[in-house]
Amino acid sequence: MDANESLDQLRRDALQIWQAGVDAVRSERLLCQAFRVDGPTLVIGGQRLPLERIGRIAVVGAGKAGAGMAAAVEDVLGERLMKEKRLAGWVNVPEDCVRRLSRIRLHAARPAGVNEPTAEGAAGSREILKLVESLDADDLCLCLISGGGSALMPAPADQITLADKLAVTRHLSAAGANIEQLNTVRKQLSRIKGGGLARACRAGRLVAMIISDVLGDPLEVIASGPTVDDSSTPRAALEVLDQFHAREAVISPLVFDYLKRKQDAARAGPSSSVTNLIIGNNGVAVDAAGREAERLGYSPAMTSAAKSEGPAERIGMHLAEMARKMRDRSGPDCLISGGEPVVKLVDEARRGLGGRNQQLVLAAFERLAADGAAGMALLSGGTDGEDGPTDAAGAVLDAPILAMARQKNLDPADYLARNDAYHFFQPLDALIKTGPTHTNGCDVRVVVVLPQY
Repeated sequence: MDANESLDQLRRDALQIWQAGVDAVRSERLLCQAFRVDGPTLVIGGQRLPLERIGRIAVVGAGKAGAGMAAAVEDVLGERLMKEKRLAGWVNVPEDCVRRLSRIRLHAARPAGVNEPTAEGAAGSREILKLVESLDADDLCLCLISGGGSALMPAPADQITLADKLAVTRHLSAAGANIEQLNTVRKQLSRIKGGGLARACRAGRLVAMIISDVLGDPLEVIASGPTVDDSSTPRAALEVLDQFHAREAVISPLVFDYLKRKQDAARAGPSSSVTNLIIGNNGVAVDAAGREAERLGYSPAMTSAAKSEGPAERIGMHLAEMARKMRDRSGPDCLISGGEPVVKLVDEARRGLGGRNQQLVLAAFERLAADGAAGMALLSGGTDGEDGPTDAAGAVLDAPILAMARQKNLDPADYLARNDAYHFFQPLDALIKTGPTHTNGCDVRVVVVLPQY
């Protein structure tokens, strides 16, 4: 294999390793590992539920993995049990994930690539609440939760409009708030988040099967914890808003007034017996990617972040430095990391198009510009197939891509400063495009090198 073939192989290997991570957290696969019928018994995680004691089964939920999870529920139960248990369901999913199922309604709660709450999502949330409120003590409610659930299942609190919540979310996201901070506020302004779904459910048993898109798997943060009692407070939400100067933004005063009044209100607990079961997370994706790297002959080092990582640019520059060290010294020749950094957006008038993975790779690109990225390939991609408001999961760089950027006189610093990584990588054919993967296990980054290149 000559030098050029070796460089091309690095990129192919990096993509193959990343894809193995995505495949490991595909929703159908994860759900079928946790949910099955064993003769007269329904097995969910470590629970064994006699089917004869279950009246109806209802399925609700929201998330980017919702379609695959719902389809797997129907496949596991089969037509006979679905009919016998009068299976009904409503799951809010992105528009491009909608397909026809036998009994469970997949509802288009937002357009593809627009990770914001919509009126359609709010209408779907009302149907979810209506369904869980109709259940009885001998019924079982299955709640399917995955990444993106917060935006897909909006249910504004009384006196708060969807526009009010959207203004809050947009301001905090643009200001660089992390997922924990966003959800602290969103839960306090919702009827369904922060345990609201569990409080509304009248089934005797509620089991949530969750694909985690939050580092460290904090149950109350994933999709803003619709089945988890909220340990945060209205005061904490106000503190987040003040930290990011929300009072100076275009946000209704009703938001602040509502949170102040809520501090004195009593809150009821759930009427159902609630179980929350994590069936997949970023660690599963990283481990599977590592196994694929070993199969391809690499000696990988692997890490999955346990908390929010900070700016995407900082992570990208760090990975660039790690790539150089791995190439120039003995030791691991593959680094696989998982996480979810944040991007602080510039003013909308200057802002281009991109996402945190593309921004991360562009920061690495800038750091490696003088080096030429010889003997290495680096990529970052979202396991959900989405990165910001784009049709790409992320981006990849290597020496040929860097050389092409020079030929086209593309300035990485300029595109980085304008949050316009998409339009930097697009003419280089360096975007990772998968379409919706029907899962979401945070981001996976892969660095592979030719040692002593």
